[in-house]
Amino acid sequence: MSQIFLAVGDLAMDRDDYDESFVATRSVLNSADLVFGQLETSFAHTGTRLPQARHAVLARPDGAIALAKAGFDFISMAGNHCMDWGREAFFETRANLEAAGISVVGAGSTIAEARKPAIRVLGDGTRVAMLAYSSILPQDYWATENRPGCAPMRAHTRYEQIEHDQPGTPARIHTWPHREDLAAMQEDIRKAREQADIVFVSQHWGIHFVRASIADYQRDVAKAAVEAGADAVIGGHAHVIKGCEMIGGKPVFHSLCNFATDLRMDEAHAKSKSWNEIRALAEEWEPDLEGLYNFPRESRLAMVARFEIAEGRVLKSGFLPVTIGRDAVPHFAEPGSEDHADVLSYLTAVTQEAGLNATYRVGDNMIEIGNSA
Repeated sequence: MSQIFLAVGDLAMDRDDYDESFVATRSVLNSADLVFGQLETSFAHTGTRLPQARHAVLARPDGAIALAKAGFDFISMAGNHCMDWGREAFFETRANLEAAGISVVGAGSTIAEARKPAIRVLGDGTRVAMLAYSSILPQDYWATENRPGCAPMRAHTRYEQIEHDQPGTPARIHTWPHREDLAAMQEDIRKAREQADIVFVSQHWGIHFVRASIADYQRDVAKAAVEAGADAVIGGHAHVIKGCEMIGGKPVFHSLCNFATDLRMDEAHAKSKSWNEIRALAEEWEPDLEGLYNFPRESRLAMVARFEIAEGRVLKSGFLPVTIGRDAVPHFAEPGSEDHADVLSYLTAVTQEAGLNATYRVGDNMIEIGNSA
């Protein structure tokens, strides 16, 4: 009998009752053997907001308990919010998650700790390792030998003027991975494979809100991860679904979109220059001052990656379509429903627009991912 591993999108609950965020998904999450999520907030009593934090919410410590009750086993803290509230909140968040029985990956008191995999053993003895990295990095959010933070997978950007005789015209954008970070990630994956049968790698990366677009460095990092031995790459941060690809028979989810992510907005924020500049990146994005889910219209469509595992290997890979309404509560879309079709249609379109090779087939328990090549 196969075991089930689920991976969800970004998590950032910001409401009076955190359990409300999982009322429609808890039974599915708890029925899985392992569940992974990406944390986008801090669960701490107090903290000092760092000046480089752009959007920062200090959530209550009981958020960690809510995640455990919802069924989470692994949580990545590798992201652009891990240090928003300083060292004290960082360490308290990690401690609260661990006290709730959740394995934390991608962040630690030193770079060595941040790069360490979390390993869980399934009922059939299969050992599953989880690693996590972030390319979305405010200054000094990444760990070093003597500084806490997350495991970095940095990237470089270069802008090339296409028409040199036409000032002000759009530039071609080139990105490529930070060489040392890439080598470190590959070393981590190889070491994890020595300890586990299956290795999943989470990447907090990509171009947020922009439809379909995949940065060059993402393709390079994904390929390097698979070559080093990763069984799947699970992407987050973009807050919209991005396409998938298959590399050497291994799936790469470039963005799952969100999961339980609350985002309030007031009138001042809705009129701010900074928000309206970001808003221009999305296809359709209108503020909702009464709702809890202030994201682009396309962000109502999301997915949960699903893997069937048995005897030390991944048998099938795919995803469960998810929809998220104004209350920011995720719901699994029923097969045959309009919501189910909308997620599949959108994912198919952005996969093709990005030139990725994944294909999708509606199976018995999920939408399965295949390869067009």
